[in-house]
Amino acid sequence: MSATSSEGGSDAPARRPARRQAEIAAYVVEHGTATAHELVEAFGVSLMTVHRDLDALERQGVVRKYRGGVTAQPTSVFESNVAYRLNTAQAQKQALARRARDMVEPGMSVMLDDSTSALAVVRLLEGVAPLTVATNFLPAISLLTAMPDVRLIVLGGIYSPTHDSFGGVPCAEAVEALQTDLLFCSVSAVSATHAYHQEQEIVLVKRAMLRAARTRVLMIDNAKLRRTALHRLAPLTDFDLVLVDDQAPADQVAALRDKGARVEVVEV
Repeated sequence: MSATSSEGGSDAPARRPARRQAEIAAYVVEHGTATAHELVEAFGVSLMTVHRDLDALERQGVVRKYRGGVTAQPTSVFESNVAYRLNTAQAQKQALARRARDMVEPGMSVMLDDSTSALAVVRLLEGVAPLTVATNFLPAISLLTAMPDVRLIVLGGIYSPTHDSFGGVPCAEAVEALQTDLLFCSVSAVSATHAYHQEQEIVLVKRAMLRAARTRVLMIDNAKLRRTALHRLAPLTDFDLVLVDDQAPADQVAALRDKGARVEVVEV
């Protein structure tokens, strides 16, 4: 992990702090705790910059500051935070999105959940119009409003700043009024047999989306295979296709297939 990947290079200046903060968050999560001076050494930035980044991460709910350093929040807290999710597993999510994009044809109706994996698909849809797209994820809504020939259906409900999306019973009811050709979604964790999410209110909306789509595609980066989450969403066999990146261990992919899931490994 080095500062040159965050401070230098061709990234636009506005992207550098967010990328560096995601790397710092990953470092703290991996080590459990870290001192400010340790992070200065690890990332090659000033102590002032480290403190600014830690302040931002604390506001996002990813870390907790203490005198001289930080500790990671519980996994269930930081993995829900959209700012954290937007800056993790980017190459894997982009690869999954490219494969998902191949399934979309002009004239289709597509539903997207509030995952950053589904958001990666949005960035590839502009050339496929006309489309009808339904989503409850505000970053996706913002991108789709600028796309010509996309009929956008906003799935409203109770707004969550942590997820930057709409949810709750009103959102689930809005979903249930639809039937789309495709659903692209993701989850917090996957076992050999089931998909899981750490928050019950998110499960409510995702289950409604599963019922409302003819073809259901689950997109998971390899890290999801190593995580656990509290609430069971659905059996993997409820999805028509499970997309996983090629960094997933072969034995874990084989276990999914052995239990009946249709799994496709996508090259990153």
